[in-house]
Amino acid sequence: MPRPTSRVLTLLELLQSGGTRTVAELADRLGVDGRTVRRYVDQLVDIDVPVESVRGRYGGYRLGPGYRLPPLMLSDDEALAVLLGLVAGRRAGLATAGLTASETASAKIRRVLPRPVARRLDALLETLAFTDRPDQPDRSDQAVAPDADVLLTLADAVRHRRPVAIRYTDGKGRRSERILHAYGIVSHTGRWYVTGKDAGIDEDRSFRLDRVADARALPGVFEVPEGQPDPARSLVTAMATAEYRYEVLLRIHGTAGQIRARLPASVATLEEAGPEAAGSAVAGPGRDDADEGGRWWHVRLRVERLDWLPGVLAALDRPFVIERPGELRELVAALADRLASRARQRGSGDSPEP
Repeated sequence: MPRPTSRVLTLLELLQSGGTRTVAELADRLGVDGRTVRRYVDQLVDIDVPVESVRGRYGGYRLGPGYRLPPLMLSDDEALAVLLGLVAGRRAGLATAGLTASETASAKIRRVLPRPVARRLDALLETLAFTDRPDQPDRSDQAVAPDADVLLTLADAVRHRRPVAIRYTDGKGRRSERILHAYGIVSHTGRWYVTGKDAGIDEDRSFRLDRVADARALPGVFEVPEGQPDPARSLVTAMATAEYRYEVLLRIHGTAGQIRARLPASVATLEEAGPEAAGSAVAGPGRDDADEGGRWWHVRLRVERLDWLPGVLAALDRPFVIERPGELRELVAALADRLASRARQRGSGDSPEP
């Protein structure tokens, strides 16, 4: 249960957020009754915090104008969220030339944090890698933020090459305990992963951090094998070659850049195909197999669902051939029929088809 002093500081934070707060609202947020809220307000007034009482139906308490806020106070989770947001902002191109505002803000936050917390956050920032732009969301389901203590513990283990014990629940709900030699932490399409060697099976693995229930550093150190690829590349390669419900094989005509714009390396593998690969292609309107200097590529994907692929192929707008599976051909044909039906509708005066 929070101590009274902690509740008084929480009350100050609530008032600092601006506006007038009713007694009922403050009591609910603090988990106390109205009389206790008034007592906490009196304690703030006693230390010269100018809390004003507002009368009337929508009255309550607010801070007096011109009050200078006390030094920044952030929990581990809050500091982690702010620093990672600043890092993501720099990667999204929000930084200006020279020493950016995000860099100076990060430095200020680290200066006011307790030294142990600052060291753990610095370890995370040093070990963190991104596979793509932060604005590319995960397509499968809603991403879940990892536990801050798990994230910081793993970052420290990566930085100091310490083995770490984790409790993990896989996608099928199976629970296990692993000893991991963590090589790096990777942010990929809105999710967080740790890559490294699973010491129990002596193989490289990647684990989703939101499925790690606990992480505990162990004694000793380990060495990263020579020639080990960087963690982001390892994760992308593992995802592109993982076993899924469907194996999709396509032939697409275009440049590698055009194809990668819709099917990045984390989703598909590309291999150049010979001139005989054209076959009977499905071409976009006005397209020619040899336009824009492209060539034919074998494109392979492993996916759990096919329903998102027809829209991607349509947006790609390049000639393509579906080698397998047959279900994907049916989905693409159904999408084409729907688009053709909508294109035949004459205008706003007609009643649209359901």
